[in-house]
Amino acid sequence: MTAPLLEMRDVGVTYHSGTNAVPAVRHVDLTVSRGEIVGLAGESGCGKSTLASTILRLQPASAEVTGQVLFEGEDVLTMRWGDLRTLRWAGASIVFQGALHSLNPVHRISRQIGEAITTHQPALSEQQVAERVGDLLEQVGLPRQRASTYPHQLSGGQKQRVMIAMALACNPSLIVADEPTTALDVMVQAQVLDVLQHLVRELGVGMLIISHDLSVLGDLCDRIVVMYAGRVVETGPAKAVFGHPLHPYAGALSAAFPKVGDPAARFAPSGLPGDPPDPAELPPGCSFAPRCPWVLDSCAEAMPALESYEGGRLAACFRVGEDRETVSLP
Repeated sequence: MTAPLLEMRDVGVTYHSGTNAVPAVRHVDLTVSRGEIVGLAGESGCGKSTLASTILRLQPASAEVTGQVLFEGEDVLTMRWGDLRTLRWAGASIVFQGALHSLNPVHRISRQIGEAITTHQPALSEQQVAERVGDLLEQVGLPRQRASTYPHQLSGGQKQRVMIAMALACNPSLIVADEPTTALDVMVQAQVLDVLQHLVRELGVGMLIISHDLSVLGDLCDRIVVMYAGRVVETGPAKAVFGHPLHPYAGALSAAFPKVGDPAARFAPSGLPGDPPDPAELPPGCSFAPRCPWVLDSCAEAMPALESYEGGRLAACFRVGEDRETVSLP
């Protein structure tokens, strides 16, 4: 078997503020291979974006990162600055959420996409860069003429496509997409996700996509990793995790997606009360225990390990495999 394109081993991220230590990510293992789309799911505050920031060492100075982040076998966390600079854009790139805030309003699209190209390929002429920018725009479904426009002249979906074009500018092997369809209507969201999926299959790159919407990841991804309170609680094939989750938190995320035509789902939508715990004040034992409808006394005493189950699945729950009493999530 070929080695993964990206391999994260026992990664932890702790933010330090004065005398306080806040563990935002705890003991995470994750892999992404070429031609594979891996989804990272969970509510806001579960550590998804913090984990993604370690891939290109973008975390703030106050963050302490432990473990290993291997990109094509080389540890990003110990990489020299020159090698890290080469890795960014040319090896791996990020599509940030909120294209409206990521694009410079006073520069044309051609300049913003072309900047990464000229930085990594300074020998190219202006004409060659312009041709490359046009090719990238066509690759994400935009006409070449859009290169001369300013961001305010584009719709939300078009801006997001520009962000994807920028991420592809230097032919990276890995794309990290952090909530790439935030604030887009459902039709445009479907178009953007279709573009991403097509590019991964066509170019053979790997992709890690972050979202709180498990239904989106279920349709788009090969595998899904579910995080809660900075820790992986379930991972496995996308269809299995979305359709038959093992961990109650993954089940809650799946149940929160309304079922079209089901009156019960319309008038009594499923979900969970409350929010994920503050990383600075994690409860003892299983972090999900205070919100879990199937909690046991032992859940407040010990953290369940992430264990293997059939079908290439992992889950961290004491009650996986039990005939749990049917309980409707609040």
